[in-house]
Amino acid sequence: MNVVLIPGFWLDASSWAPVSAALTAAGHTPHAVTPLGAGGAADEVAGITLADQAAAVAELIDGMDGPFVVVGHSGGGAVAHAVADLRPDRVEQVIYVDSGPLGEGGVVNDELPVVDGVVPLPDWGVFEEEELEGLTDEIRADFRARAVSVPPLVANGAQRLHDERRYEVPVTLITSTMPEAVLRDLIAKDHPYVRELARIRDVTVVELPTGHWPQLSRPDDLAAAVVAAVQGEADAEEAMAVPT
Repeated sequence: MNVVLIPGFWLDASSWAPVSAALTAAGHTPHAVTPLGAGGAADEVAGITLADQAAAVAELIDGMDGPFVVVGHSGGGAVAHAVADLRPDRVEQVIYVDSGPLGEGGVVNDELPVVDGVVPLPDWGVFEEEELEGLTDEIRADFRARAVSVPPLVANGAQRLHDERRYEVPVTLITSTMPEAVLRDLIAKDHPYVRELARIRDVTVVELPTGHWPQLSRPDDLAAAVVAAVQGEADAEEAMAVPT
């Protein structure tokens, strides 16, 4: 199975290294990407949107054969959902890592400060304590040293979607900062945060308790969870291909 891995804000393709290695060992083909415009100069990224980042991933998919699973962490989840909207006939599953589908008109985070025309990794005090769980001083220092900036319109621009077949694409949520019971309760109460998720036909929730960056705080466990979700989809594809 081809697996596209989209990192969240301030991370690049290398952040998926443990997950990519585990996918390869399991016989899958990972394609870790650095989102379009990440780390770019202000004058180069001023006009880049979520739609542009999704289109770049869709172009990658179009250049390869076979079905795909798309994985999105944090803000990368908004891109992953837009990819499912663009290519619902090619994407077999979307896996959200402490993230979820962002609906039409939604924004990832319009409160992040724009500095010199880009959105840099802010001070740790911006985040909730539960988001930072598992990030040791060493991990935080490494994260900050390798952090890449985000185009402003990716953070504060509106999501644009067009094809409701995206709701037919199965979803796995690997949730780290929100227990499944809380998530299900929000869905039952029609909370705006999960309204787009509630419209998806097939949703599986996997709990991986840690902070918002499990690829940094629990990389091996995240890798195992992603491989299990991808393998489940691959097994389903294989079963459908076997004549009865």
